[in-house]
Amino acid sequence: MSETILKIENLVKHFPTGKGKRGEKEVVKAVDGISFELKAGETLGLVGESGCGKTTAGRTILKLTEPTSGKLIFEDQDITDFKASKMRAIRAQMQIIFQDPYSALNPRQTIGKVISAPFEIQGITPPEGVKTAVQNLMARVGLNPEHYNRYPHEFSGGQRQRIGIARAIALKPRFIVADEPVSALDVSIQAQVINLLEDLQEEEKISMVFIAHDLSVVQHISDRVAVMYLGKMMEIAATADLYDKPRHPYTTALLSAVPLPDPRSERTRERIILTGDLPSPINPPSGCVFNTRCWKAQDKCRTEVPQLVQLGASQVACHFPEN
Repeated sequence: MSETILKIENLVKHFPTGKGKRGEKEVVKAVDGISFELKAGETLGLVGESGCGKTTAGRTILKLTEPTSGKLIFEDQDITDFKASKMRAIRAQMQIIFQDPYSALNPRQTIGKVISAPFEIQGITPPEGVKTAVQNLMARVGLNPEHYNRYPHEFSGGQRQRIGIARAIALKPRFIVADEPVSALDVSIQAQVINLLEDLQEEEKISMVFIAHDLSVVQHISDRVAVMYLGKMMEIAATADLYDKPRHPYTTALLSAVPLPDPRSERTRERIILTGDLPSPINPPSGCVFNTRCWKAQDKCRTEVPQLVQLGASQVACHFPEN
């Protein structure tokens, strides 16, 4: 059994927005009590529509934004209340790959300087020297080491994302949050970056939370998938189980939106069209947050918040799960 490298317990992140119409303080409930565990070398795909709190969850797990409440346990160490000075040593083991390869790199710094930043910040000098280590990293992610002194604007989007990946793996971290790392890239380049991440993960046994919109990409790279909606966890299951037999109505609706490669199957299958927009995270619905758009909603769904419970091979937060 693989060791648990990361444990999240009832993680909450609320952002104050000032005062509402009645003079009361309002908060955006971006992440509202999520819990999960991550094993060593495992990839957990985190999916959900825009505005559901995926990116905030990823940044809060890494303490790039401080959690409002909950527990963050990394390698059996409770890091929830660690200050910046104490987090510095931990940061070598926890890294992030940002969504936008165009804004994630400093345009005034050469690529050599960008990738060597982790060594500089942590005060580490590799045995072979920083420049050689950086050039080795560049070669490893498919970049020409001779481009060490070039600037970000001289690279394409896919190459820039490779630079971001090289920076993230420089210190051999145990855990990476990949925040939609391929959403800004062309489809042909997406496959290359995904394959690169898979190869690196296999070689280094890195654990990863992979945040994405594209369910096909998530299916390809993830061992397990967690589905978020309006700051809450709807379902967590092994990838094969979730795609073959989704238990939560929201998961069923998401999967029905994925196009099938066979046109005949695509024409005949049932599509689930959710009515209405995502409710505001400032004032989410009472009870189950999905009840305003769910075709199975009953009175119980509007009053009682469903807990994430084990149902067969899946964990589901639903009063009336799919059979």
